[in-house]
Parts: sequence; C-alpha cells; structure tokens
Amino acid sequence: MLGTLVASELDRAKAVAARAAVDRRVRPGLSLALGTGSTAAFAVRAIAERFPQGGFDCVASSRATEELARSLGLSVRPLAAADSFDLMIDGADEVTPGLDLTKGGGGALFREKLLAYLSREVTIVVDPAKLVGTLGERFPIPVEVVPFARAPLERELAELGFEVRRRTGADGSPFRTDNANEILDLVPRSPLTDPGATDRTLRDHIGVVETGLFVGIADRVLVGWPDGRVVEKTAPPRPRPAAERRR
Repeated sequence: MLGTLVASELDRAKAVAARAAVDRRVRPGLSLALGTGSTAAFAVRAIAERFPQGGFDCVASSRATEELARSLGLSVRPLAAADSFDLMIDGADEVTPGLDLTKGGGGALFREKLLAYLSREVTIVVDPAKLVGTLGERFPIPVEVVPFARAPLERELAELGFEVRRRTGADGSPFRTDNANEILDLVPRSPLTDPGATDRTLRDHIGVVETGLFVGIADRVLVGWPDGRVVEKTAPPRPRPAAERRR
C-alpha cells in the first residue's frame, strides 16, 4: 500500500498525525520545543489553529519554524540557559519499531537534538512511509560538520564504508545550516543494526558537530494515515539525565 501513496495522500497523513499530537499532548501553559520540516510545520499550524489565543512558551529549532510560528501568532523566543520544555513535537525521516529515528532532512538536526534533550517528552509525528525496520533503509544519515573540516571528513567517513554526499542548495553551493555549518549525507552499505554505536563512532571524528541518528530519544510516535487513522507507539519509560543525554 505504501508504494501507491502519492504526495497529497502523504500530506494528509502528516496533517492527521500532527492534529492528533496536538489534540492529545498539547494544552495551554506548556513550554514547547518546535521541530523543523514539513510534518513539524503541520504541527505548528495545528497548535495555532486549536489555540488561537496562544498561551505557550515556545522555542523553535530553526529560523524557518520560528518564522512560521510567529506568522501564525505564536510567541517564540531564543533559547535560554536554564531552559527545559514540557513537550517537543517534531517529525522524522525514518522510525524503527523501537522508536529510533533518522532526522535532519530539513537541516536542523543539531538544534532538534538539543531541544529534544531538554524536553521532558518528545512526540514524533510521521506518515507511514517513514516506518522502517532498521535505520538507513530509505534515508541517508545526515551529519552536520564544520566547513573547515569537511574535506578530510569526507575521506574519513568514506573509509568507514559510507557513500558520502555533500548536501547542496538550489544553486549548487554547499547547504548551510542555521549554525553556518555544512551537511554530509551518509548512505550506509547496509541498514544499521546498532545505530547507537554508529552515532558514537561518527561523533568521535573531529569536525562532526552532530548526527541525525536519534537513538533512545523519542517517547512516542504518532503515525497518521490518509484515511484519518492514527496509530500511536510509545517507548518504555527511561531516565534521560541531561548530562548523559548531551554526549
């Protein structure tokens, strides 16, 4: 069935999942971390539609999300030193049965991961095309890198067995994140059986800022379908102390 879904149906599925997340998890007065990407944008619109009076303390994971949220009347501020959030709503590029994720198609993986680590609950909304058995099946692994280190990192990561693709913008120039870094998209030789180990290996390379492997971070995933169904998957409770989550 997934092979027959067209873009409009996937958009309906994303919107259904986003609305369900807002209906089930959002209430006035919460501090919210807002994700980035097409599905996260549906969630931002759903928040503004359901709560036109606002009442949230929001921090966004990208300039694009910040601009969208403000255009819809939501209050968004910069990240502060003592911040923690009641809830983060975001999308994902891949989701495994254990709720591990590949993220970063929108280029905001560092800020998304930081905000996720600062959030008491991370709720992910996706369409069914994002469901995979293991990470790396359908989407490359984004890695945010310091531009000065990009050339040697391309060689080093290729030596690990990845096909390394430098992400570019519409004009062919290197894609730049909101942190002024670049992104290398890594295609593994085979799907990842231990994404946590891969994440640690990649981050050990000098010049790697962060990876798009989100392992053990999602608390729940809502999968929307074009016919209006929503399937909710939850992770078992697990401690996530900030000092350990950061590195």
